[in-house]
Amino acid sequence: MPRARKGHSQKKGGRGSLRQELLQLQVSAKTHQLKGARNGAKDDSQASDDEVASEVLSHYSSASETTSVVEEGTVSESVDEQTLQDEREDKLKESIDSVMDRSAKTRQMALESLRLAFSSRILYDFLLERRLTLTDALERCLKKGKGEEQSLAATVLTLLCLQMGSGPEGEEVFRSLKQILINILSDTTASPLARQSCATALGMCCYIAAGDVEDLLLCLTCLESIFSASYVDERSPVPAQHNPILQVLYCSALQAWSLLLTICPSSQVEKILVTHLPRLPSMLSSENVNLRIVVGESIALLFELARELDEDFFYEETDLLCAKLKALATDSNKYRAKTDRRKQRSIFRDVLHFIESSECHEETIKFGLECMYVDSWVRRRSYNAFKEVLGSGVRHHLQNNELLREIFDLGPPLVLDAASIKASKISRVEKHLYNSAAFKARTKARSKVRDKRADVM
Repeated sequence: MPRARKGHSQKKGGRGSLRQELLQLQVSAKTHQLKGARNGAKDDSQASDDEVASEVLSHYSSASETTSVVEEGTVSESVDEQTLQDEREDKLKESIDSVMDRSAKTRQMALESLRLAFSSRILYDFLLERRLTLTDALERCLKKGKGEEQSLAATVLTLLCLQMGSGPEGEEVFRSLKQILINILSDTTASPLARQSCATALGMCCYIAAGDVEDLLLCLTCLESIFSASYVDERSPVPAQHNPILQVLYCSALQAWSLLLTICPSSQVEKILVTHLPRLPSMLSSENVNLRIVVGESIALLFELARELDEDFFYEETDLLCAKLKALATDSNKYRAKTDRRKQRSIFRDVLHFIESSECHEETIKFGLECMYVDSWVRRRSYNAFKEVLGSGVRHHLQNNELLREIFDLGPPLVLDAASIKASKISRVEKHLYNSAAFKARTKARSKVRDKRADVM
């Protein structure tokens, strides 16, 4: 095959081509040089012009063969990439088939493999023809599986909806498994881990692919029934259920519920403000730090939605609420873990500052050559929801997933060539020089303080 390509390129190069003219000039120059050298030698035998030319041509022929090898290497790289893509697709097909295996361990391994693949790559074209098969397999895992298998199946379902998007395909996947998710979430005898994943899946899938308002209200009602069990009753100072495992479930349900609030119609938001805003602060006394943080973020989200509806929104218990938030923002109780205290103080400082001044802390998310600004609680809740599901693959999806780019107003995916990507990266030498300069500056600054001759106050 390489010889055929080489012969074809020689035949294609015409007499007037630039490459051929350059080769002829190099041959003639080399010929004169060799002839002059040999004429000055003592040996009487002289090589003919044809012999000299043949030597030169053999030299440049070897160079041409080297160039041919480089071209073949480029082609082989593209072939290897295609081979790797085919192997990935074959592995995905095997995983989809293994989801229907009789062995529970095999099914769980297949679900975990699909979870990793869906979160790290865009597979819309591959999954479009196989979504019905995979949906049936996930339905079987959710109905007949136990605990961890149900949890993995719910997570894979969420990622499948995310891959299919908000079109008819995504709606079809969500509607076919919506009731199963609600049944598992509402079943008090089901595994807490499965209920937790189903709460997240119900919120995410509804957020992505809900076809009408009825589906949205149904999911909201189901999620409300879960976390509202942790409300503190006025007659009792302790929540009705304070099991640590259940608190994790309440946390997932409240996160999913607050995500759906971001797409609720204004009439529904007004009802929720009346019903839940007075009762949510009672959950700030929870023993679970993550639940306290989610409650604080949900309260800030409700205030933001309320102020969008009415700029002069006023909450009667604002002073009491701010007092609780301030206590959590300055919490220094030793019986809580140091990392938990630090995380809690950071979040509640932002929540308190927003409720008092309506200013939200801005966060910058960088991915590839782009960046995204998270400057509202609505945007923050949406980004955190996708980040929790996608993990480290969230940046890849922000770059290439049309659904996420539409949600966050990023426009169509950027098409970048290899040169642009290479130019955007810092070379190792530049990175080393920058780190060296920073190290020297840091050392000088610290040496002033560490110097024994410095005045000690």
